[in-house]
Amino acid sequence: MPSKPRPIIVIKKKGGHGGHHGGAWKVAYADFVTAMMSLFIVLWLMNSSEKVKKAVAGYFNDPRGLSTLLGTTMTGTGESITAASSDNLQKLKDKLEQEIKARKDLEKLSKQIEITVTAEGLRIELLEGKNGTFYESGSAYLSPSGQELLALLGSELKTLPNNLLIEGHTDAAPYSNDANYGNWELSADRANSARRLMQQDGVRKDQVTQVRGYADQFLRVKSDPYDPSNRRISILIKNAEGSLPALKGASVAGSPAGPPPAAPGKPGSQQAAPAQPSPAAAKPTTPAAKSGSSAGVAPMQAPPAAKPDAKPGLIGKLKGMLPGSKK
Repeated sequence: MPSKPRPIIVIKKKGGHGGHHGGAWKVAYADFVTAMMSLFIVLWLMNSSEKVKKAVAGYFNDPRGLSTLLGTTMTGTGESITAASSDNLQKLKDKLEQEIKARKDLEKLSKQIEITVTAEGLRIELLEGKNGTFYESGSAYLSPSGQELLALLGSELKTLPNNLLIEGHTDAAPYSNDANYGNWELSADRANSARRLMQQDGVRKDQVTQVRGYADQFLRVKSDPYDPSNRRISILIKNAEGSLPALKGASVAGSPAGPPPAAPGKPGSQQAAPAQPSPAAAKPTTPAAKSGSSAGVAPMQAPPAAKPDAKPGLIGKLKGMLPGSKK
């Protein structure tokens, strides 16, 4: 018998949304969360200090940290060194090296004087020799070579407005068996003796901001704690953006004077508010009226402030949710 033809079955599928089993809502939710996170980051940055804003901007401009504006330094201090100040520090370094080589009695000590430009500023290190180069052996008294070199540094550094930091270091050899005087005291005394001599040669009293004694805690040659170069004095010219003058023979005598104190009744002066201000005094005026100007211009009233019971907008609510915001 002939076989019967098989019926053709056509299956039609109707298209439709996936409902709660689909994944389209996850993409939309992820976009919403990302947008909210971006909004909160922007609101946080708007309420941050200028230093934080510059650090964040520096990271996004150069995430690898190769530019001159960094979020933080290698020590995590958050300081930045600009190209202009770096160039001035390099010029000062070259000038000091030339003056040291120009003096025959100090030229032989050039290998024991290291001058490097770091993120903190210009660091000058005086490395001791086996028999004591800059200080008498086991003493805080400066040798003639040390006195001459520090006098040279003092005559140059006194012309700068930058602050100075002086550090004293020793090797791991114990100074003595006396419990009342050891490497800690010796390193601090040597740093202080350097400070006194440099101030005698013109360095201002307020220019040296810190004097530190580290004993043998920061060895220069860690593989050999008894190496003579571990005994050293470090003078750090702290970096300050735009503070170093151009080194073209011109000197800056003294530190830049700060703004004069404001006289009573002038802008910037702080005066005690009256206990019960009069209605006229309570009205806000323009900045010209606040400054006590006598130009005869009548004070203008500011636009009326918002009512205290007015509902805050979306931005106001979000700012109120941030930590540290005033409620």
